[in-house]
Amino acid sequence: MATGDTNDILARLRKVLPPWFPDTAPVLSALLTGFATVAAGYYTMIAFARLQMRIATATAPYLDLIAYDFFGRRIKRGVNQSDASFRLTITKEILRVRATRAGLRQMLIDLTGRTPVIFEPELSTDTGGYGSLSPATARGLAYGLAGGYGSLQLSNQFFVTAYRPSTSGIPLINGYGQPAGGYGQASRAAYGSLSNIVGAVTDADIYAAVASVIPAGSTAWTKLV
Repeated sequence: MATGDTNDILARLRKVLPPWFPDTAPVLSALLTGFATVAAGYYTMIAFARLQMRIATATAPYLDLIAYDFFGRRIKRGVNQSDASFRLTITKEILRVRATRAGLRQMLIDLTGRTPVIFEPELSTDTGGYGSLSPATARGLAYGLAGGYGSLQLSNQFFVTAYRPSTSGIPLINGYGQPAGGYGQASRAAYGSLSNIVGAVTDADIYAAVASVIPAGSTAWTKLV
C-alpha cells in the first residue's frame, strides 16, 4: 500500500467512520472502494501536475511548453533530445550571461561544442601593437606576421568565426562489413538507434544564437566554418 493509492484512501475512509460499523461489511467496503478509486485517480493527477510545475521535474510535452513560455519558438527541443538534456538547455538559457564577449563565447560553445574566435578591432588586447606583445595572444604583431588590424572606425562591431558542430556518427559502433573492434574500439556487434543521434545544429541556429546574446546596437560579422 502506497500513499494515495486505492487501499491507502480506503483505509483512511474507514478510520473516520462512526464506531458502530462492523469490521467486516462487504456492501460498505464496496461503496467506499468506489470513492477511494476515484480519489486515488485524483491524487495521481495532482501528483503529476505538481511535477510539471517545475523545470527540474517536468517531462515532455510540458517541458516543451515551459520552453515556449520562456523563449517562444527560439528555443526548441532537438531531434531525439531527451528530457534531461532539454532541461539543461532551458536552465542554461534562462541564466545565460548576455551582452558580453564571454556570454557570446559560452553560447556558441554550448550550441556547437566548439570554441569560436572573436576579434574586436577596437580592443587592443586583440590587435596588439607594433613591437609589443598582445596579452591575449602572447605574440608580437608586426608586418608579415599573423594578426588583425585594429580600427577605431568600427565602433560597436566585431568579427566572429563560429565553427559548425563536429559529426562523428554513433560512437563505438561500426558499419556492416567493417572489421570487428577490440576493447574500447568500434564493434559491429551492435545496432544503432535514432535515440543515439542528436539533432543537427543548422547555420540558422548559429546566427540566431549570436543575435540573441550580443548587445543592442552592435554588429557581429559572423563567419561559419
